Amino acid sequence: MRGAAQIMSAQRAVSLIPSGATVAVGGFVGAGHPELLTWALEQRFLETGGPRDLTLFYCAGQGDRAERGLNHLAHRGLLKRIVGGHWNLAPKLGALALANEVEAYNLPQGVLCVLLREIAANRPGLITQVGLHTFVDPRQTGGRMNARTTEPLVELLELDGQEWLRYRPVKIDVALIRATYADARGNLTMDAEGLVGDVLPMAQAAHNCGGIVIAQVESIVDVIPDPKAVRVPGILVDAIVTSGGVMHDQTFGEQFDESFVVSSQEISELPVLPWSERRLIGERALREIKDGEVVNLGIGLPETVAAVAAETGRLGHFTLTVESGPTGGVPAGGLNFGCAHFPEAIIDQASQFDFYDGGGIDIAVLGAVEVDAEGSVNVASLGNRFAGVGGFVNISHAARRIVFCCTMTAGGLALEQTESGIRILKEGAHRKFRKEISHVCFHGRSALKRGQEVLYVTERAVFRLTPAGLALVETSPGIDLQRDVLAQMEFSPV
Repeated sequence: MRGAAQIMSAQRAVSLIPSGATVAVGGFVGAGHPELLTWALEQRFLETGGPRDLTLFYCAGQGDRAERGLNHLAHRGLLKRIVGGHWNLAPKLGALALANEVEAYNLPQGVLCVLLREIAANRPGLITQVGLHTFVDPRQTGGRMNARTTEPLVELLELDGQEWLRYRPVKIDVALIRATYADARGNLTMDAEGLVGDVLPMAQAAHNCGGIVIAQVESIVDVIPDPKAVRVPGILVDAIVTSGGVMHDQTFGEQFDESFVVSSQEISELPVLPWSERRLIGERALREIKDGEVVNLGIGLPETVAAVAAETGRLGHFTLTVESGPTGGVPAGGLNFGCAHFPEAIIDQASQFDFYDGGGIDIAVLGAVEVDAEGSVNVASLGNRFAGVGGFVNISHAARRIVFCCTMTAGGLALEQTESGIRILKEGAHRKFRKEISHVCFHGRSALKRGQEVLYVTERAVFRLTPAGLALVETSPGIDLQRDVLAQMEFSPV
């Protein structure tokens, strides 16, 4: 007869992780991240020097851009290899990669979370067209971030006369996951978590690879009365660590926000956005969203669309979704990103990306760091930092229509509103429309072949992707075409 789950301290649990293991860690920014476990693993390494030479595997970025999340694991000797979807929230990991001190891969977030299911099912990896002609294509870098990284994890295939990418499976030795409650037999529920994330495929992958699953929970209950509430069956769980609420905040931005786990027909009003370049972009992007559409908003500038929609009474006219799993409600921002206020439903991340990859999004509003004359976009590298692509490659590959949002220049840009329109007081130090971009995360020519409609919205001009290249289709009132638009671009638009 199967007995009760093994309950232990965080220190004992991480002592089960051997050197050389591949460790998968769940979470999205701070939501669902097992903070107590990653902290304990860091402490063990600092105190004992072990375990060493781990491979870290994660899908969504996890961190607060400072100390928490996967930043705990950024130590020379502790890690040998990192395979991740988004890096900007864990700058300490990025520093190791840029210093060539670890092997480092950046692969699409949606690919990685679906790949976990393929690993669990012992299938030969994930075959998809997501990533073709971007920097993760093996004809470019294959997602490898530095000279130390040589093993190919992405392979180009031809099937039925079409090109595909095969993302190779990896053996998962340890899964570190988080839930709210566990019962005596190790069954896990996510009652107070703002998302479901990757807990099930991550646990299945580790178990079926002969590895172990360590779950951080807030507390243990005698029984879970509704079996449909169980997100991870106890047969998959080897060790349970009770946090008692310590290092178990709902997100890295909130200890607990009930709006992340309940639905409501009445959405609270969002803060009114003051006049700025951000508001101008949000207003123009909102005009592209039609009533009844399914929408994905990226982090940063695209978040302004929801605020403007709420202010103008349009928020209930379409459905917002987040790649982490929430559908409906209003996506949360900042360190709460990944959750949504008053969502209608929360599904697991891999299923959300299945929906996205199959063309479920009517329109995506995404950010852009650099844009070239062919309409290709970089979001992965920001100056001397490597941010990674997160879910961007999946979302931009399959959305029927895309609106990229960015300012014409960045780094000190200042403007004012006048009676005649907009006046640029000071240009930013960095131009966004470049002859060459450092990483192709969205490939313009491929998008045209797929039949996607693509706009690029700035505070002063709007561009459309055409077979002839980027075409200028609008300028804002008060803007001088030559001085404020064309002179700020490194190429000439159509």
